[in-house]
Amino acid sequence: MYHCFRLTKGSDLKKEIESYTINNKISGVILCAVGCLNKLTIRLADGKSILEKEGMFEIVSITGTLSEDGGHIHISVSDENGSTIGGHLKDGCIVNTTAEIVLNIFDNIKFKREFDEKTGYDELVINN
Repeated sequence: MYHCFRLTKGSDLKKEIESYTINNKISGVILCAVGCLNKLTIRLADGKSILEKEGMFEIVSITGTLSEDGGHIHISVSDENGSTIGGHLKDGCIVNTTAEIVLNIFDNIKFKREFDEKTGYDELVINN
């Protein structure tokens, strides 16, 4: 099953995806997303550093697992020069004109997130 929706200018990408997921009681994955941002906020690969940039960014890739407990989403964007950067999606990624989101929903699998003392993060738990 699929869910599709569109975000408009000024929407916070992460907050809106997670709100949609929670409101619709979804366990699934982001199948694809296209659009653009005028503000980028991502956590970098060191797990600590937050990168915030303003400018014109094309969404070139989003991937993630979604549950009623929240999501784990990564994003890659390109700037006006074609340079690409990516990381862990954080609150504060603001849609410029549009973001078109397509989710693949699982009927027979339930995702949830539980704190993992080893990693220090809420991690995915899969229930069949």
